[in-house]
Amino acid sequence: MTNPTATLLISCPDQRGLVAKFANFIYSNGGNIIHADQHTDFAAGLFLTRIEWQLDGFNLPREFIAPAFNAIAQPLDAKWEIRFSDTIPRIAIWVSRQDHCLFDLIWRQRAKEFIAEIPLIISNHSNLKVVAEQFNIDFHHIHINKDNKSEQEAQQLELLRQYKIDLVVLAKYMQIVSANFISQFPQIINIHHSFLPAFIGANPYHRAFERGVKIIGATAHYATADLDAGPIIEQDVVRVTHRDEVDDLVRKGKDLERIVLARAVRSHLQNRVLVYGNRTVVFE
Repeated sequence: MTNPTATLLISCPDQRGLVAKFANFIYSNGGNIIHADQHTDFAAGLFLTRIEWQLDGFNLPREFIAPAFNAIAQPLDAKWEIRFSDTIPRIAIWVSRQDHCLFDLIWRQRAKEFIAEIPLIISNHSNLKVVAEQFNIDFHHIHINKDNKSEQEAQQLELLRQYKIDLVVLAKYMQIVSANFISQFPQIINIHHSFLPAFIGANPYHRAFERGVKIIGATAHYATADLDAGPIIEQDVVRVTHRDEVDDLVRKGKDLERIVLARAVRSHLQNRVLVYGNRTVVFE
């Protein structure tokens, strides 16, 4: 779609008339809604919705939309955010030694499967610098250990500020990001080598092999202070059999990791993920 749009992601205590209130805000200002989806979590007592409308013909200038909508949202005790389709997000990809997710994200971005810029790659190893050079992406090697973690994370935060990064993608970055870092930059998506919460920790495919599992999985989630326990965005599985060795599980797992991470990043960039508590609604 070439015409710019605005998208509201809203969560608020459930009550009657919410759809009408939100739709009327857009209608009364001359807007044309092109996508609308909603979900009610009855257990939590929450109404969650995504509304996207065309900006052509909309009466409010962009800078006035947020304060105008807030006048409606505040009495409803609503949490909300607004995004514009022609604002191009900037992604930093963090890696260690494995390159399969890195290559996949770069390829999908170059193929315009999602709209974003990738100006920065950060790694705790230098192995993948050649990949960054191949695609003309700035590469920063920041070696981290238990003695310099705080200092090096401060350097990482400064790089994110310098490059005006909107989203960090941990594409097989084999380091724990501290709670302090996440509190300062919470927009982080991680790919986990398992179908969470099963087989958390090291050597998941070896543990799965030893248990004789019949499926393996991958999970993309937002990073939080609780390791591998953040809100889940996307998951998938693949079947395995008794004929599969550990190498086969690793190969199939890497395929899943690429696909699941790409889906999660795409959903995030298209403003389709609404986080509430430690859960998500991912609107189609």
